[in-house]
Amino acid sequence: MEAEQPNIEQFKKLSKNPSEGPVVMLNLLKFKPEGGLASYGRYAQEVEKFMAEVGAKMIFLSKTDELLIGQETWDVVMLVQYPSRRAFLKMTSNPKYLEIHKYRAEAIERSVLYATDEMSIRKLLSGISS
Repeated sequence: MEAEQPNIEQFKKLSKNPSEGPVVMLNLLKFKPEGGLASYGRYAQEVEKFMAEVGAKMIFLSKTDELLIGQETWDVVMLVQYPSRRAFLKMTSNPKYLEIHKYRAEAIERSVLYATDEMSIRKLLSGISS
């Protein structure tokens, strides 16, 4: 499977989600060994203006170190907050954004992207989907 292959069913679910609040996108990134980091650097420079246009901001970025549980290694963990799912979809469907997305695709060996909603420990204990 291609590293950047979107999950169409989950994109449909994201677009129909009634939440109007902020969404944090969890990115797990593994760069291609040859030139991946440089390509991602170009993407990162270019994507800033698209993020700003929709009110998104990076809230956490780190390199990974010791893998204590599991087998799958990643190079970078990143959290990007968008004002809403609608803002994320607006950015990712912008034709000019789609032009620069090629730099991300060139950079990534594999990736995971989750849309996440903040919740309290009380909500966790009462059942995540409730």
